[in-house]
Amino acid sequence: MARRDAGTPFLPQLSLLLLLHLGGECAPSWTLGCASVTVRSHIVPLGSDVTASCTIQRELCRGLEQEKVRIRWMLDNKLVAGSQHQGPGSTEVSNLTLPRFNHTHARLWCCVEWNGTKQRLSMAEIRAGYPPAKPLNLSCALNLSDYGLTCQWEQGTDSHLPTSVTLKCTGKPHPLPEGPQAHCSVCCRSRGQAVTGCTPQGGHSHCTVPRRLLQLYRQMEIWVSATNALGTAESEHLCIDPMDVAKLDPPTLQSIQSIPFQTDCIALAWDAAWGTEHMELQCELRYRAPEDPAWALVTGITGQAGTAQRCGFLFGMQYQFQMRCRRNSASALAYWSEWSPGRNYTTHEKAPTGKLDAWWGAQLAGTGGQLEVQLRWKAPRQREANGRVLGYRVTLSPRRRGRDPPTVCNTTHTQCNFSVPAGTRRVYLSAYNSAGESAPTEVNLLERKGQPLAGLRAVPGGEHSLWVHWEAPLAPVIAYVLEWQRVTTEPDHCSKCWQMERDGAATTALIQDGIEPFQQYNISLYPLYEGTVGVPVHTTAYSQQKAPSHAPKLHLKRISKSEAELCWDPLPVEMQNGFITSYTIFWANTITNGASATVNPSLSSFVIRGLKPSTLYKVHIMASTAAGSTNGTILTLVTRVLDDTEIQFLFLTLGLVFVLLMVLFICFQKNQRMKEQLWPSVPDPANSSLGKWVPAAVPQEPLQILATRELGTATISTVTVLEREPGKQPGKEHPALPTALPALPRPYLRQEGPGEPVQYARVGG
Repeated sequence: MARRDAGTPFLPQLSLLLLLHLGGECAPSWTLGCASVTVRSHIVPLGSDVTASCTIQRELCRGLEQEKVRIRWMLDNKLVAGSQHQGPGSTEVSNLTLPRFNHTHARLWCCVEWNGTKQRLSMAEIRAGYPPAKPLNLSCALNLSDYGLTCQWEQGTDSHLPTSVTLKCTGKPHPLPEGPQAHCSVCCRSRGQAVTGCTPQGGHSHCTVPRRLLQLYRQMEIWVSATNALGTAESEHLCIDPMDVAKLDPPTLQSIQSIPFQTDCIALAWDAAWGTEHMELQCELRYRAPEDPAWALVTGITGQAGTAQRCGFLFGMQYQFQMRCRRNSASALAYWSEWSPGRNYTTHEKAPTGKLDAWWGAQLAGTGGQLEVQLRWKAPRQREANGRVLGYRVTLSPRRRGRDPPTVCNTTHTQCNFSVPAGTRRVYLSAYNSAGESAPTEVNLLERKGQPLAGLRAVPGGEHSLWVHWEAPLAPVIAYVLEWQRVTTEPDHCSKCWQMERDGAATTALIQDGIEPFQQYNISLYPLYEGTVGVPVHTTAYSQQKAPSHAPKLHLKRISKSEAELCWDPLPVEMQNGFITSYTIFWANTITNGASATVNPSLSSFVIRGLKPSTLYKVHIMASTAAGSTNGTILTLVTRVLDDTEIQFLFLTLGLVFVLLMVLFICFQKNQRMKEQLWPSVPDPANSSLGKWVPAAVPQEPLQILATRELGTATISTVTVLEREPGKQPGKEHPALPTALPALPRPYLRQEGPGEPVQYARVGG
């Protein structure tokens, strides 16, 4: 009952599963009889529309006879939508249109839905691309070793489709008129039977036409044809004689020698390469000296072999020679051979010619009446040296026949120091090589007291050059001499750093020798007048500037509670890298914002004012040029609480207070002694022993006692002088004296030194 409700017998269901399984394995549509996919074209232009149709025949697909068929489309693994309708008989048809198809290669599947999954039944493979591109730059060359014609070209853009490329050629059926353009046009009009010359292998863009297909010494038409399913493209047609494009081997240079009577000319013998004996050749010769940037070319050399002559060579100069040849034909497509291996040759020398540029400095020696001369000169140019200069000679007079003048200097350098008599006004300088000696150059030792120039300035001319400008003087000038020296900490003299400008009307000159960027140069200019040398003028310049390498190091010179004086050492000129335009001082504490001040580069100290007492500050300096700035290291300083004058006053005050306290302390310690010194103690006679002692020899006299309130004149009645008894100490009571006496007048006692008499006086009213 369950099987009957299922609606599909077991065996037909199993066969459908196997069938769908085979379709799911991407079997070709022609192997599956129940479904088929048809497309308008399996190869289409890229970007065009693609239409397809899938037809399923129910009676051929066992198990789908009673099922509802739902057709689905998949492009590779992507689901695409199509339309479905019932076809004739028991067929189901689905149509699909893919607009702007942009896949170069894809598979289009027709599927059905069964048991919730999509099963593939049939497939169509589609390719898309472009028609083949036109091959470009076709060229051919004939190899004389096997006489095969090798052609190469540029393939052009990829068509994304399988493309067959062949090289085709055809022979000329009748004679052609002269000229390459006529050759091509006539070939194209009278083309014979085209044959495939060769086919490139492995996707390359070159191949070789064998000798059996070539017609030598006759015009042939050659082109490249590229074909795919969307069309065919051909390159430009070449109409050539294969011999015109023969690639020859280079010729051989046999010998090179100077012509004996014309030493600036050479004769060169050469031979053609093997295999070209039957050809009329056209050759070219080129040569150059080692320092020449370009080659000199000699054309118009024809023949099989022979000798080529050329003049205008410099004396004593080494040259390199090379030669190449091609078939002497009217075709512009003929190939030159490679250049032959270089061959070197040095021309003959002769005596140097021309004048030497010389410059001098002279000063009188301390003793002996001699003139010390420092003579410098420029080596002659190669055109004037006529070979390798062996040395230079300085004499006091010109050379005459049969007599050699006295020589004061003979050197291989371009400078010489020597002494001459004080009255010498000129010397003679000459150069010599293996072929002879040049005519002497007269050097006048003129005094430097002429009119100086004005307006001298120098500006950069490049990284390794300087332009010097000046104003022309009123007096006529014969020449100018420029000197320049690199400014260094250690003195250094460059003997070659000078040049002479022969044009007296010039107001500019370019210095190129020995100029380096970021280095300072002192430049001096001397005008040469008739009979004298002008006083030099000077300037300084840089060819290129940058920020200084370092900034100066700050030093604290003085500090107070509100000011700090800083100083620094000037930067060495090697570290400046340009003209120092300014120094900038920056300072800041941890509370307020920083401040700065710009200092003139000629100064080497600065005073920071307005600082707060007992505050920490950080200070640094920045050195600047026109091209940049560089910061120095940080200097940390702390301002004082008090200034020096305040500290001095405080110490003075404390010292005075200390002295006063010490005085008071001493006074309190020595109070009794001070009191005795200032206020001496006067003894009270009433309490003395003498006041209580009355001698026996003195008669008793009545004493009249004045009332204490009575005032009157006191009268002295008796004065007695007593001698002190030996052994008797004053002040001790006499035993005979009464213990009590009436109130007596207090005596006055004056005690002198020991052993002196003691005076007693009793004064009565």
